[in-house]
Amino acid sequence: MKSDGTLAPRGLAPRLEWQVGVWVGYAAQALALVGGMVLIALSVLTILSVTGRALIWAGLGPIPGDFELVEAGCAMAVFYFLPWCQLKRGHVTVDVFITWLHPARQALLTLIGNVLLTGVGILIARQLQAGLAERLTNGETTFILQMPVWYGYLASLVGAWLFPVVCAYTVWRSVNEVFAGGEGSG
Repeated sequence: MKSDGTLAPRGLAPRLEWQVGVWVGYAAQALALVGGMVLIALSVLTILSVTGRALIWAGLGPIPGDFELVEAGCAMAVFYFLPWCQLKRGHVTVDVFITWLHPARQALLTLIGNVLLTGVGILIARQLQAGLAERLTNGETTFILQMPVWYGYLASLVGAWLFPVVCAYTVWRSVNEVFAGGEGSG
C-alpha cells in the first residue's frame, strides 16, 4: 500500500509494461494495416485479372504472374496480421473448458499459452529466416515474372519477427495479470 492509502500496482514493472504495450501496439497495428492494404491491392489485381480473362475476346487478357503475386502477398499479409492478433487476444481458445476456473487460474493458463506461443513464434521466424538465406543463395525465381522468390520471404520476415516480440510482451502482460488476480485486472 502507498502512503496515500491506495494500492500499489503489483507485478513486474506494470507502468513500464503499459508504456511498452503502447509502442508494441503501434508497431503491430501499423503492420496489420499494411497487411490489409496488401490484401486490398491483391483483391483489385485478382478482379482485374479475372475480368481480363473474361474479356479475352475483346483483346484483353489475364495479368501475367497474378498468382505469383497473390501467393507472395498473401503469405506476407498473414505474417503481418499475427502480431496484432496476438496483442488483441484474437487467437482461437477453447474457453468452454476454463470458464468455470477462477480468473487467476485463467490468467495463469493464458500465461502458459503465451510462453509456448513465444517459443513457437521464435521457431517460425528462425525457420523463415533460414528459408530466406537458402533462397538468396540458390537464386530461385518465379516462373512467369522471374521475380526472385526471396522477395516474399524477406517481406514476410518483418511480421514473422514482430510476432515473437509481441508474444514476449504478452508474456509480461500475463505475468502482471496473474499478480493482479485475472485477465484485464489491474
